[in-house]
Parts: sequence; C-alpha cells; structure tokens
Amino acid sequence: MTTRFATLAVLLTTASCATPGEGVGTRAASSTPDKAWTFASTPTWQDEFDYSGKPDPAKWGYDLGGHGWGNNELQFYTDSADNAFVRDGVLHIVARRESRDGRAYTSTRLISKGKGDFLYGRFEVRAKLPSGRGTWPAIWMLPTDWKYGDWPRSGEIDIMEHVGFDPERVHISVHTQAYNHVAGTQRTATRLVDGVMEDFHLYRVDWTPESIRGYIDDIPMFAFANEGTGPDAWPFDQRFHFLLNVAVGGNWGGKEGVDDSVFPATLQVDYVRAYELLEQAE
Repeated sequence: MTTRFATLAVLLTTASCATPGEGVGTRAASSTPDKAWTFASTPTWQDEFDYSGKPDPAKWGYDLGGHGWGNNELQFYTDSADNAFVRDGVLHIVARRESRDGRAYTSTRLISKGKGDFLYGRFEVRAKLPSGRGTWPAIWMLPTDWKYGDWPRSGEIDIMEHVGFDPERVHISVHTQAYNHVAGTQRTATRLVDGVMEDFHLYRVDWTPESIRGYIDDIPMFAFANEGTGPDAWPFDQRFHFLLNVAVGGNWGGKEGVDDSVFPATLQVDYVRAYELLEQAE
C-alpha cells in the first residue's frame, strides 16, 4: 500500500477491495495451490515479549526521524520508551500527540534489520490494532540488501496494514517494479475482520520460491505467484526483515484527516515469529 521508503515520495492510489467475507482483491493472484512446501514446527527467530522495558536490542533496531517517510506522514519516529515498550508480555508501539523536531506527533518504527533477516519462511505476528481516524499501523517486511535498486524494484511485503478511517478493513499486499500502486498494478487483498481493534488477531505470510500467501487467523486471504519472469515481477529471492510501526496521517492514513482525540494510539503485539522453510516435500 505504501513505499514507506524515505527517498521516494509517491501518491497512494486506492487499493482494490474484496467483497466482505471473500477476502481476495481483484488484483490478487491465482489461488492455485503451491507444491508441498513445509515449514519448521518451531520458530527459528522470535520475540515473545516475555520481559519488561524497551524492546530487546538483540532483536530490534529503530528507524528514526520525521521527514514524511515517502508518504507525507506526520510523525517523528523515536527510540524512546514512551513510544515503544514491553509490559505484561506485550509490545506496545504508541503514537502520541506531542511535538518533536517540527512534527506534531511521535511514534516508533521497529526494524529487525541486521538482527533478524530472512529468505523464505512463515512469518506470524499476533497483534491488536489501534483505532481512530489518522492512525496507520503496519506489520511488514522490506529488503535488507536492496539488490535490485530502490523501491519498488527490490520489493515490499505488507503482512498487515490498516487505516483508522476505514475501521476493521485489513490489507495484505506486495509491491514490485511490475506490480505497485504508482503504476496502478498493485497486488493486494482486503478483508473486513471483526474486532481487530478490540482483540488480538494472527497475521501471517507464507513465503516460498513459488509464491507469497497471506492469512488472517489462518484463513487464506492473499496469493501472489512467482511468474518466473525475473526481478521486476519477483524480487523476492533476497533477504527481508520485519518492520512494526504506527504512522500518523500521510497520503493514505490521513486521507480523511486526523482526529487528535484518539491519541495516544497503540499497536499491541503479543509475539513475532519466523519459521524456516524446509525442503520441499515429495
């Protein structure tokens, strides 16, 4: 849905939307089953947030700053414990209405780059989303090495995106040079999910050499196939890492303005898990 890349400012186009309950957007790929890929039964990388204080520095770093992040976003990202902390077994990422370096809001963007980088696998995040017009939480992945060039050439995987002006509609997407919202060719799917702002739900992507498939609460929602035509369509043969953040406003999140009464607005994360892709089953 968004580049979220600081050096490229782009306008967001509206995502294709599914009929509520169907869950696959008009630009989603075929649902033809993959070959029998399997995944490890226990995570090879995880954060269960079974501690208190700031996020584990062995697993998480920060993107910092307030330059709009390529989407005219309004927040300044900090590494402050006021914006990201673990308590009672849950990570809290908090967007606040407060001034910082010319920005009217603060928040945090956690990244696992250099601490958790992955090529293929199953990726799970159990989370409760913030509510309110102007909030834009995301659970997603970006390339670690940018082998094929700047966005969108090296790709982006959006495990979950939500905008507060359209409550309970959850989006799963990928971006590539051939398929992105700037060109009007983005591959995306949406689903209305009851209670995403009141309860924890499981957001998952299965990434193999053949496809990227998205699920909410283990219900299939999105499929994007490797066409075998090269990196313009499939740059997903390189390492990617996790990002967790709450943006404020922006080209998409602020499309209907920002309601300052909703802050502080918190993304709560119960766990983040990555499972290794195993040898293809016979």
